[in-house]
Amino acid sequence: MSHFTRIDATLTSNEKEAVNPEKIIAGSPQQFTINQFTNARENMFVGIWGSDKGKWNVAYSEDEFCTILEGEAILTEQGGIPQHLKAGDHFTIAAGFEGTWETVTPVKKLYVIYEE
Repeated sequence: MSHFTRIDATLTSNEKEAVNPEKIIAGSPQQFTINQFTNARENMFVGIWGSDKGKWNVAYSEDEFCTILEGEAILTEQGGIPQHLKAGDHFTIAAGFEGTWETVTPVKKLYVIYEE
């Protein structure tokens, strides 16, 4: 077993699934996830995620670091200021975050997720 994994940020997928309809605020967003690493404890994940245009409610039980690779999105915490995100932006979302994710133009991001 190798202890090294190279993450390929160029990956994309035509196999998409709908965002949970109960969470959708606008649009009919489709999303994909390509997980490229899971640690031995199965509480850390690294990969690529993408979505089509739309807006939906989100609630995080995990901590996440992201880099937007393509597109534009708006992340808004309940009662907070909308955060406009574009290609090249790096950010974290802490466990307990509740708010909305809006994909303005199709987005692809690199994610690193850690969950207790």
